[in-house]
Amino acid sequence: MHALRAKKIDFVPHLYPWQEHGGTSHAAASLGVDEHMVIKTLVMQSDPRHPFLVLMHGDREVSTKELARTLGVKHVEPCDVAAAQKHTGYLVGGISPFGTRARLPVCVEKTIFDLPRIFINGGRRGFLVEIQPRALTLVLEARPVEVAIPA
Repeated sequence: MHALRAKKIDFVPHLYPWQEHGGTSHAAASLGVDEHMVIKTLVMQSDPRHPFLVLMHGDREVSTKELARTLGVKHVEPCDVAAAQKHTGYLVGGISPFGTRARLPVCVEKTIFDLPRIFINGGRRGFLVEIQPRALTLVLEARPVEVAIPA
């Protein structure tokens, strides 16, 4: 929230009852919104273990093969829980792309920008912020990619 306020980005906070392994489907159902509008923050790493974030629709998965090809690296994989928490400073299930411990490069699924509003983690479990997708480029300098596959 501090990062959004610093850039004067309008947001609406939303609390919901967080559930272990509930994921974006639980968050969407709790808030009564389409899961496609709930954006997950995934902590990934490339070949030499360089961490970065990928923002993806809640109802889609990331093609790691296509992402590696797009980034020009041999291999991309999710970070393990400990590494994700170390790089971001957030607990898994509450990872926000805003205000991470280390400044990480951010890739965002291109079609997220087609949505009027998105719901994205605000930095703790059970807390999403509703923002306009353009805020992702204003605050994060996010790089658009086309790597979504059906979940």
